[in-house]
Amino acid sequence: MRAIILLGGQGTRLRPVTCNTPKPMLPILNRPALTYQLELLRKHRIKQVVFCLNYLHRNFRDYFSKRRNFGLKIDYVKEKFPLGTGGALKNAERFFTGTTIIFNGDILTDIDLQKVIKFHKTKKAVLTIVLTRVKDPTIYGLVETDNSGRILKFLEKPSWDEVTCNTINAGIYVFEPELLKYIPAGVNYSVERGLFPVLLEKKKPVYGFVSRCYWLDIGTVEKYLQAHFDILNGELKVSIQGRKIKKTVWAEKNVKLGKHTTFDGKIVIGQNSKLEEYVQVTGTVSIGRNCYVKKGAIISNSVILDNTVIGEGARIEGSLIGKNCFIEPHAVLNNGSAVGDGSRITRFSKF
Repeated sequence: MRAIILLGGQGTRLRPVTCNTPKPMLPILNRPALTYQLELLRKHRIKQVVFCLNYLHRNFRDYFSKRRNFGLKIDYVKEKFPLGTGGALKNAERFFTGTTIIFNGDILTDIDLQKVIKFHKTKKAVLTIVLTRVKDPTIYGLVETDNSGRILKFLEKPSWDEVTCNTINAGIYVFEPELLKYIPAGVNYSVERGLFPVLLEKKKPVYGFVSRCYWLDIGTVEKYLQAHFDILNGELKVSIQGRKIKKTVWAEKNVKLGKHTTFDGKIVIGQNSKLEEYVQVTGTVSIGRNCYVKKGAIISNSVILDNTVIGEGARIEGSLIGKNCFIEPHAVLNNGSAVGDGSRITRFSKF
């Protein structure tokens, strides 16, 4: 069986850090988010993968051409212009040789794909949409099913008076090739707004598989930070790179720590990074590769990407700092701050 991963989005909700890096290639604990999906596919014996690409497409090729592909055969399909979820699938039509798994590229999950595939085949479905439950249904498009799992209707961002369920589209599908005949070629087309309602109108066997596994859409700064925190807190069980230098502190190769550096939390430090004397790292923190944290800096519940310098006495709390940044001495970044790649925050600034 083959999987197709939709990777063409521009990651607008995650700006500024997606201005230079496509969202699926943003690191989570110092490796691209997409690699977690590839590991999941390999775990479930799916060995062929197609990347549907548009925005910053070379980032994907550059990374995967230089590294092992997790034991997978990876093909690339590039769009000449953004085609949307449906248009991207139509553009990759030649790869639909049988039942196919479709993934949105910004999903972090540990779903049991074999269970989903078995459900799909048992129901003789043409399309199975993985569903997940949410606490606030009014901020999502809902998917209502009957007792057998057959999808009855889609409801886009309902008011509380309209809410009939709390299951939403999780961005994972089992897809039969015959569905491609309903998708127009060469135009921007959405499966969510176009294809799926058409299939219900035609009374095709479309089912929803309700998953109780871990699931997160990393599409906002807040959710991207949460992905790091969830892994470090054990909510999603995946391997963490580096060796444990303390019970809950992982460090990759060539990390240098000052004698009086202190840790209180769950922390990952990337290769070749240096933390000077009296640096304090607390909460859940990911520090990228080739970073330099100078004397007396404080980092709490934050993510620092590669090649960034944190100046002496700076304080970073609940923030996302992009690559190649320079946070000058005694600058303060408080909860919710997001700093784009290559930024310089001048000394004593407060955000």
